Formats: sequence, structure tokens, C-alpha cells
Amino acid sequence: MTGKVLIIDDEPAIARSLTRVLEDGGYKVETALTGEEGLRKLEAWRPGIVLLDLRLPDADGLELIPRIRRIEAATQVIVLTAYADTKAAVSAIKRGAADFLRKPYDLDEVVLAVATARKASARDSYLAVYRRRETGRYAREQIIGESRRMRETLDLVHRVARSDAASVLILGESGTGKELVARAIHFESGRRRAPFMELNCSTLQETLLENELFGHERGAFTGATHLKRGLVELSDGGTLFLDEIGDLPASTQAKLLRFIEYRTFKRVGGSVDIDVDIRIVTATNVDLEAAVEAGEFREDLFWRLQVVRVEMPPLREREEDVNLLAVYFLRRFSFEMKKGFRDLSPEVRELFLRYRWPGNVRELRNLIERIVLLEDGETLLSQHLPSEFLERAESGEDRAEATRAEESAWNRTLHDVEEEHIARVLVACEGNKSQAARVLGLSRQGLLDRLKRSAHLEKVSSSLTCQNS
Repeated sequence: MTGKVLIIDDEPAIARSLTRVLEDGGYKVETALTGEEGLRKLEAWRPGIVLLDLRLPDADGLELIPRIRRIEAATQVIVLTAYADTKAAVSAIKRGAADFLRKPYDLDEVVLAVATARKASARDSYLAVYRRRETGRYAREQIIGESRRMRETLDLVHRVARSDAASVLILGESGTGKELVARAIHFESGRRRAPFMELNCSTLQETLLENELFGHERGAFTGATHLKRGLVELSDGGTLFLDEIGDLPASTQAKLLRFIEYRTFKRVGGSVDIDVDIRIVTATNVDLEAAVEAGEFREDLFWRLQVVRVEMPPLREREEDVNLLAVYFLRRFSFEMKKGFRDLSPEVRELFLRYRWPGNVRELRNLIERIVLLEDGETLLSQHLPSEFLERAESGEDRAEATRAEESAWNRTLHDVEEEHIARVLVACEGNKSQAARVLGLSRQGLLDRLKRSAHLEKVSSSLTCQNS
């Protein structure tokens, strides 16, 4: 599809010259002299690129752009316009055109613009496949829970999905299922047929993060050889999920706040405001209120993000769900790996209830997947459990002791608890930051950012480095 070009222009001489140069470049080309003829050929031929004149005898080219995009969302529209039509060209970009060329144009410029659009069309075609795959993935990974806390949370999630809430903040410890909730909000909403795009804010450097979010214009910086649409633009009509929002750098926080307030943005190096209609879902395991108090997160952005707030309970507070989830994962991985496991032994059920699950649902899922991969049988027995898990489960604190420990921690903030946990993991990994980041479920850069923000953690890290040197 992406090697096909449709030229819609009422000047036959222009259409012939464009056809000749594009066919020499290996493209298949069709032409249409009117807007309606162009739409009919588009419907039947499905080209990846349309060269569209704004002045047609039967139609306004601006009005044709959204009609073209509705017929084939991956088709890239390049507008052909006279010098005096620059204002119209800007309007065309806002309506979904990928680029515009001013008449009279250099044929080499046309070839370059078409080559760039061909890459974008291939990418958008892939995105359509990706969205279908993600919809299927969501259908397979329904949120499971019958505990009171989860029923309340799921009821809120369903109500949010059906609402027009433009911003949703999901809070919870690592491994509680925040990403799955974000997907539920999207795929159960009226936006389900539009893109669901996601970005982990802790995985990219500040300059790359802005470019990933907002894209850039051709020539915006050295190496920017073509226009790039950012995730904000690619999410138009759908949902943008920003995970680890607490790690967003200060300058990007300001740009995101401006976008949320006005729902417009400029690509890096651009001067044109682009309008999009998206829902922003953010998630973090950081105490954002503490980060606001510490001056690490903008208060105005915090309040704009949590128009609706969803809090995911940790697995230790969902006792009724532990074995329900364990059996679900057991049967799912058994089916995928062609194994015979169907149930848990009473002893394993008791061990699972006693264990505190610091890694939450993710830890339970990974444990079951490992067992199904390595072991055989119909019932998961205690001898199938890894020795390190048995040691922690059997020699760890019982429920009463755990409750007392929780009560003693009520006066501590989530930020304090997280800091203490990171310090313990650093010590256990003997200062190896890459290993500690993997254990914590962070990128190495995400861990380094946390160390920089905490004098205590930086001191712990430096002390371990000295010990190992």
C-alpha cells in the first residue's frame, strides 16, 4: 500500500509531470482531476500517499482531508498549494495533512516529501495492526478480583471509562496492575477504536522525552531529516498513558501542563499549534503530594492530572484474590506451555496467604510462570515452590505481626517507605545499580534519578561504592 501515490489535481500537465518523476522513483501512480473521482479511486485502490491540490473544480481540498483520513487512516496527505495559500496550508496541517508543498515546487522536493510520507504511512499501517493486537491483549488480560477493595476499584474504573474525564491519575505500588487499569479505561471507553499509546517517563533523557511526546519538524535540529509525529499527536482521538509520571523532568512538566490546559502543542522546531482530542492517563508509585511539598513536582500539574484518582490496592490487602489470581495464572500458563497444572494444593494456598507479596501481582504472576515452565503435574505442590520463596513464606512474619508492622508505619509517607526499600535493595545487590534497578522494576536511569533526588540514598550508594572499591 505504501508504494502507491494518488495525485488529485485538476491541471493535467502537473499531474503528468508528477506521475513521470514518481514512476521513475519506483512508485505506482494514479491520477484524478476532481475531488469525487479522487475519493472513488482512494476507496478502491487504497494508496499510502495522496498529493492533493487545494483548488479543485468540485471540492475544497481542505474539506477532503478528513474524508480521506476516514477512508484510510494510514494514508498520508501532502497538500499542493500556491504561495498565497500558506494560511490554508497551515489549516490543512491542523486537519490532518502530513506536509505541504508550495507551487511552483522543485521535483526533487516532491520526491523527498513522498519518500518521507511513505515511511510515515508504513508506520501508521503498523500502528493499525498494533491497535488490533493490543485490543486482543486487553481482552486476554482482564482485571481479576473479588475482594471488596477490588470491586470498589473496578466499579470506579468502569465509571471513569464511560465518562468524559480528560485526565486520570492511577496510584499504587509497583506490580499492582496500574498499566492494566489504564488499558481498561481506554478499551472500555468510546475511544477504544482510536490509538492507545504509552510511554514510561523514567526510560528517556529529558531532551528525548520531549521529542517522543511532541515530535519534531523537519530540520528542527541536526539529524532531523524528516517530520516526526510525537505520541501526543499519534494518540489523537484515543488515550495517552504516561507511566512513572513522577519521574517527569521539570521542563517537560511545564510543557505537559500547557498542553493539558489548552489541548494544543507545537512540535519541536515548529510554529504551528496542533489541536488533538485525547484522554491522558498517568500512573506512579511515587507519593506525588510529598514530591509537590519537596518542590520536585509542579502542584498545578498534580491537580490537573488527578481530575479522577484511582488507587490500586496492594495484593496483601486483597487476601480473597491471592489464590484466585494464582489459579488463573496457573491455568493460563499451563495452556500456553501445554502443561497439565489445574489447581493449588491446600498447603500452597496457605503459604500464598501467609506471604506478603512485596512485588504484588507481578511477583505472583512471575512465580507461577516460572513454576509452570520448570515443573510438571496437575496440582502445584509446595515442593514445586523455589527454596527462597519457601524460606521467606515460612520464616517470615505472620499475619498479626504484619498487621502490627503496618500500624507502626502509618505515620510514614509512601516516599519514606520507598526510599527505605530502595536502600535495602541497593545493599542486597552490593551497590550494583543495574541489578538493583532490575529488582525494583525500574530502568537504570530511573534508579539514578531517584538517587540524585535523595541525599540519604546517594549516601548509601556512595558508601557501597567505597566498600567495593
